[in-house]
Amino acid sequence: MFCNFDEIVNRKGTDSFKWDKAKDRFGRDDIIPMWIADTEFRTDQRIIDAIKTRAEHGVFGYTFRSKSYYDSIIKWIKNRYKWDVKNEWITFSPGIVPALSMCVTSFSHPGDKIITQTPVYPPFYSVVEHNGRKLIKNKLKIINNRYVIDFEDLNKKMRIKNTYFTSKLNDLECKFDSSIKMLFLCNPHNPTGRVWTREELLKIGEICLENNIIIVSDDIHSDIVYKDYKYIPIASLSKEIENITVTCISPGKTFNLTGLATSSIIIPNEKLREKFNRTLDTLELDGGNVFGTLTAEIAYTYGEKWVDNLLQYLEQNLNYLINFFNNNIPDIKPIKPEGTYLVWLDCSKLGLKGTELMDFFVNEAKIGVNPGFTFGVDAENFVRINIGCSIKQLEKALLSLETAVKKLKVD
Repeated sequence: MFCNFDEIVNRKGTDSFKWDKAKDRFGRDDIIPMWIADTEFRTDQRIIDAIKTRAEHGVFGYTFRSKSYYDSIIKWIKNRYKWDVKNEWITFSPGIVPALSMCVTSFSHPGDKIITQTPVYPPFYSVVEHNGRKLIKNKLKIINNRYVIDFEDLNKKMRIKNTYFTSKLNDLECKFDSSIKMLFLCNPHNPTGRVWTREELLKIGEICLENNIIIVSDDIHSDIVYKDYKYIPIASLSKEIENITVTCISPGKTFNLTGLATSSIIIPNEKLREKFNRTLDTLELDGGNVFGTLTAEIAYTYGEKWVDNLLQYLEQNLNYLINFFNNNIPDIKPIKPEGTYLVWLDCSKLGLKGTELMDFFVNEAKIGVNPGFTFGVDAENFVRINIGCSIKQLEKALLSLETAVKKLKVD
């Protein structure tokens, strides 16, 4: 169904975190908000109509997730990503971050270790550390302005070097660290925008199989992938990898439905699924809400063409942004994303970092962005900007940034 992505929707006064919390977050409310990862687009009209129809019924008592709800998820994944998922594999979470936290408590114990690729979405740190586990950072490498997984470092971080008898063992001869219980994967990756290749995913899967590590894959951005790239669920690569993987998806980022708090957690391994569901039941979080369930089913049943149109619009925004920086602000270098509507900006040449860099974006450029240092201590020269908006808003933000950079260089 057609959607006018150029439409400017006034979100002020709607309790929008991005707009109505701007002053609390940045100290001023006259900024252009380009930060938190939701979009400025009205969702698919069929979703809006379904909400209206259900609301007119007027009774919002306890509900359950019907067979058609599960069928819509299964069909979506099969049609777009060629992975055969079974109804019983799908469980629920009110969000991906709560699911990550439940995985931590379900599959590990205090003091255990969880590894992930950094820089990464900040809750990857907090759900590990706040639950009394230790985060092991497998730092990504930048090669030709593109992030790649450092597999040599990954192997090294997974091993313990026993020097009691000798200190001359190489890393691959060292004993595996059995306190590492999980690997948190983000695919597509936030904030770098990488869509991991089949070869990269296979390497991760093989390492985790060899060392009895559970993979928890946050794939919430999986529908937002640009031309020439392909999202592959890591669990779809083999039955063996499928059996150690928890895949987390949601229509929230794609259809702008994050406020309806509905995510699907796909766990083929029955024992892992039972552990997760026990935690879910203990926390009494399995209920969901009537509108979240409804909109997820409508999105996955009817939303394919709408998403295709969304991707075309986002790619136009991305190309505009890349060209603008190349031609007008060469001192800021965008890492071109392969997926997500988030762009990781390398601001090293501005000579600012950390809070100084944020002060420049907020008080000089008057743009609200996410600070790089929240994604990792080595990312103080970066910020993350959200291009899920009208081209008019994007143009306004970039022109304001260009003016601020010119003034900075003069000063």
